[in-house]
Amino acid sequence: MAAVNTMEKKLAEYKCDTNEALCLKLVRFPEDVEDDSTTFHPEYSHQIYGDDEVAFGYKGLQIQLFYTAGNLSTLFKVKYSSKVTEVFDCVEPDDIEGKIREIVPAGFTCNADDFSSLLEKEANFKPFGTLLHTYTVHSEEAGELTYQIHKVQTPDFTCPGFLEYHERLQTFLMWFIETASFIDADDDRWDFFLVFEKYNKDGETLYATVGYMTVYNYYVYPDKTRPRVSQMLILPPFQGEGHGAQLLEAVHRFYCSLPKVQDITAEDPSDSYVKLRDFVLVKFCQGLQSFSADKLHLGFSADMAKEAQDKLKINKKHARRVYEILRLRATDMSDEEQARAFRLEVKKRLFGPYRKNQRELTKMRKCLRPEELVSHMDQMDTQTQHEELEKSYQGVVEDYRRIIERIATQA
Repeated sequence: MAAVNTMEKKLAEYKCDTNEALCLKLVRFPEDVEDDSTTFHPEYSHQIYGDDEVAFGYKGLQIQLFYTAGNLSTLFKVKYSSKVTEVFDCVEPDDIEGKIREIVPAGFTCNADDFSSLLEKEANFKPFGTLLHTYTVHSEEAGELTYQIHKVQTPDFTCPGFLEYHERLQTFLMWFIETASFIDADDDRWDFFLVFEKYNKDGETLYATVGYMTVYNYYVYPDKTRPRVSQMLILPPFQGEGHGAQLLEAVHRFYCSLPKVQDITAEDPSDSYVKLRDFVLVKFCQGLQSFSADKLHLGFSADMAKEAQDKLKINKKHARRVYEILRLRATDMSDEEQARAFRLEVKKRLFGPYRKNQRELTKMRKCLRPEELVSHMDQMDTQTQHEELEKSYQGVVEDYRRIIERIATQA
């Protein structure tokens, strides 16, 4: 037994956290390659290396995936200080390289000199597609930085090289979206929205990839479409700078300009996306007549739903959330009567799932045996429902307040 434990300890030395071992980089200048401050790491690696996100067989493992900042030409290298086969003949290490090759498209290099040559060609890279929007962000270090949002629709033969570029770009999804999957970019119902930063290198203007969004256009009978956001990612070096809001605003304005668009939705949105969408939609809706302050205390109305739909392609569910945020902003929460009215208005919406449970319970009383009914009643305990409802309400208000504060800072 002692020998087994000793062996296990020795083998444990050859386990590496793949989120730490994976080193990602967007390279603009040759010196970036050796600059650790430009390296970032995945949030997730389970889709490649399993649920435990561990690689076995190496000490000091480093998996390098370096990309030129614009065209995303790729350097792929695996480094380690020692390998388990150097000590234990009968133990096989994980196939680190093979798993990466499954997601990184062909055309990458494993040679640093070749990568340097690709970096020199970055001056030839220009953003794909049609320019939709230009904006600036102030940086303490670099001053005013300029960004552009471009739109590409496939198959678009005016954009040679885009499909190959997109294959490289979407590899980032695996590392930063928990349930990400690749898409078939040949389907002509896809729209792509790309964000680029303009920067200067040796007197030339170059472009760096910042992030992107994919949108699928569903058919709505008889003659409408429903754009649905599928994926959205701002790359880590650019997060927290407002690019997500700029991108979502530009995309929303684009679809609002198309008469055949019914409304704009998102596929399985994350909590962070929902908060971002709330922020953008509130900015849009706060200027609508039906959402004026004097009408908010009258409750959510059909006029609000219709104006949001007609003018901004916002569906009723999203318009309702916008109404609640704007009503909170217009409510004096220190006034007990106003606060109570707002609380009841929000809880009325949140109570929907619990009301559904009550209807189901009524049906169950007619067909379940007593012991089965008791089991289900325990799951729907009224006190628990009230506690969960209050918890949900407090969470919603906290999220709403953050949005209101963010909008105030931009006023």
